[in-house]
Amino acid sequence: MSGSEQSGASRSVPTMRDVAAHAGVSAMTVSRVLKDNPRVGESAKQRVLDAVNELGYRRNEVARSLRLGRSSGLVGLVVTNLANPFYARLALGVEEVVQAHGLRLVLGNTSGQVTREDDLVQDLVSRRVNGVIVVPAGPDQRHLGHEAVDGMPVVLASRPPEGIEADAVLVDDFGGARAATEELLKSGHHALGFLGNPFTLFTGAERFRGWWSAMEDAGVQPRDEWVRRGLDDVASAESAARSLLELPDAPTALFCANNRIALGACRAIRGLGTSTAVAGFDDIEAADMLGVRLTVVSYDADEIGRRAARLLLDHLEPRKGTGPPSPPRRTVVPTTLINY
Repeated sequence: MSGSEQSGASRSVPTMRDVAAHAGVSAMTVSRVLKDNPRVGESAKQRVLDAVNELGYRRNEVARSLRLGRSSGLVGLVVTNLANPFYARLALGVEEVVQAHGLRLVLGNTSGQVTREDDLVQDLVSRRVNGVIVVPAGPDQRHLGHEAVDGMPVVLASRPPEGIEADAVLVDDFGGARAATEELLKSGHHALGFLGNPFTLFTGAERFRGWWSAMEDAGVQPRDEWVRRGLDDVASAESAARSLLELPDAPTALFCANNRIALGACRAIRGLGTSTAVAGFDDIEAADMLGVRLTVVSYDADEIGRRAARLLLDHLEPRKGTGPPSPPRRTVVPTTLINY
């Protein structure tokens, strides 16, 4: 055996303590950085990341998975509609965090069907994934309860838990819809229509509530004949918008509960040649090229995924002590308005 081979064979695999010593921080700080804990300062975080790269440190994921009681090294993400760009951004946010911890993402689409969601989650349980993030398809979430999923950690995204205890990451649906409606009212639009997704969805209900609240506070009575709900794609939204805009007393502005509904409304407006203003929830790529007066309720969809992944990773770390488990956590991602 050559000298270089002997040197390579005897070289020890770097440990977390080696990384800590190299970076001049504690092992706990290294652990927090690897879990993307926001309490670590940028300077210390960068030193740790540099040390990880320089030493070639990799977690022993096999030993770690055995310690956690699971062995797949996988995290599941179950969403309702992959055709919606929102879920692509959410998935990228989740992957960014879990991949940094040596885990891989498995993605499933329910098409908004609770039975399909149940099947997907049970399949992930059988594959012994380390945990799962779910955008619930409906209000009945008992199939996501602790016993139903064999104790697998579950975090919800976009919609809160109902009937089960689970951490959740939400968007300020009510506040964003209210702010966008107020923007239309301030612009002089008092004939406001509403195009919404199914009212059984938490996001649909909250955004409708925000629209209604802004109207009431402004002394404007919402008109039922200017409301269309239960829309789930661009085509149905375009048809609904056209039916409103062809009325003899058509609304001068429309609030749309998500980006696909807003796109359908914009198509109807351009097709009819009206000057109707639109406020939509969710970002729209190339919104400035649509040729419609548009206000968008914007938020960081990637951040929803990142926060959900961090909550899930907290559940994957071994618990210290024998005290009672911490109560479910809920975090809300804020929104902003963008005018085009």
